[in-house]
Amino acid sequence: MTRANSYWSALVVVSLVAAPLAARAQYTTPDTTKTDTAKSPDSPKPAPPPPAVKPATPGLDFSAWVFGDFQYQTDDAAKAANGGSHPNKFDIGRAYLTFKGPLGDRVSYRVTTDIKQGAGTDSYKGWFVRLKYAFLQYDYMKPNADGASAFARLGVLHTVVVDHEENFWPRYLAQTGVEKNGFFSSADLGVATQITLPNKIGEIYVDVVNGTGYDNPENNKYKDFQARLTITPLAKTTSILKTLTISPWYSYGGNASVFLTSPTNPITDRLKKDRYGIFVGNKDRRFTFGADYAERKDGVDNNTTDATLDQIVQNTGQLFDGFVVVRPLEFSNPDTKQSFGVVARYDHWKPNKDVSGYAQFLVAGVFWEPTRKATLALDYQEQTPKNGLSGAKSSSIFLHWNLVF
Repeated sequence: MTRANSYWSALVVVSLVAAPLAARAQYTTPDTTKTDTAKSPDSPKPAPPPPAVKPATPGLDFSAWVFGDFQYQTDDAAKAANGGSHPNKFDIGRAYLTFKGPLGDRVSYRVTTDIKQGAGTDSYKGWFVRLKYAFLQYDYMKPNADGASAFARLGVLHTVVVDHEENFWPRYLAQTGVEKNGFFSSADLGVATQITLPNKIGEIYVDVVNGTGYDNPENNKYKDFQARLTITPLAKTTSILKTLTISPWYSYGGNASVFLTSPTNPITDRLKKDRYGIFVGNKDRRFTFGADYAERKDGVDNNTTDATLDQIVQNTGQLFDGFVVVRPLEFSNPDTKQSFGVVARYDHWKPNKDVSGYAQFLVAGVFWEPTRKATLALDYQEQTPKNGLSGAKSSSIFLHWNLVF
C-alpha cells in the first residue's frame, strides 16, 4: 500500500513538471540575432517607380524686328502740296514678329507676321497684320562633315534674291533696288529648296511661286520659276573679303493678257515676265558692300479697250545699284566693336533701257549702335527723274531707328 501511494505521487509530480515544458515547446522563441526588417525604423524604404515619360513639347523660338523713322520732307513739290510748309511725320515702317521651332527630327516651321501701315483709300489707315513668311521645312540632308546640307520648304517663303541681298543691305533704311523697282516681292507662295554646298563653296536656291507676291492672290495660270547660284570663293581665308559673295540669279514667269477671255479676239499667249541679274556683296563689320546689275523683261498689252487693236509690246527695264556700309574706326582696331559708321547708296533705274530717261536714288547718312540690338541712323534720301523721265523730285531727311530682339 505504501509502494502504490509512492508510485502515484511520483506520476503526479512528473505531470506537473512536463505540462509547462510541453506548452513552452509549442511557443517558438524569436531569433534575436536577425533583424526584423519589416518593423525596423532604420530600414531603407523601397524606391518609388520612375515617373512616366511625357512626350517632348516642340520648342518655340520667338524674335522680332521693328523699325521706324521720323521723316522731314525737303523737296519743293511736297512743300507746295502741304500749303507752303514742309511735311513731317513719325512712322513705323515694319514690325516683323517671327515664331519658329522644331516639329520632329527633320521637320520645322516658321511663321512671320508683317505689321504695316495701311495706305490705300479703301483700307484701314492704322496698322494691319499680314503673313510675310509661313512655311513648313523638311531637312532632307542634315549637315555632314564637310558642311553640305539641304532643305525643302512649302508655304509663304523667300523669293530668289531679295532676302539674300538684305543680309548685306540695312533694310530698315529702304528696300533693296530689285524690290523697290518692282522686279518681284521679297516673299511669295510656293515651294523651294536650298542646297548648301560643301566646304563653304556656296549654295543653290530654287523656288516655284505664284508670282504675285505675298500680299496678292494668284491671278493667272502662270508661275515664277526662280534659281540662284551663290559662290563664296574666299570663305576659307582670313581676309576682310572672306564673305565675298557672287550670286547670279534668274526668274522665268508670265502674265495673262487682259483679252485672255475676249469673245472676239482672245489672246492666249504668255505675256513675258522674265528677270535676271547678278549680285556681288561682302559682309564684314569694317566694310560691307553690295552691287546689282539686273534686267526685267515684260510683255504689255498696248490697248486695253479693243482686242482687235491690241498688240503686245516688249519692254526691258535696267537696274544698276551699289551701296557701302563702313565702320572706319574698326580698321585701326578690328578687335574693338565700334558703334559708329557711315552708309551710302546709289541706284540707277531705267524703266525702259531703249530710251534715255532714268530715275536716280541716293542714300547718305551716319548710324550709331548703342547696343547690338538697336540702331539709330540720320540719313538723307533723294529720288530724282532724269533725262525726261516723268515725275517730280522727292527728298527727305530721316531719323531711322531699328530694333532686333
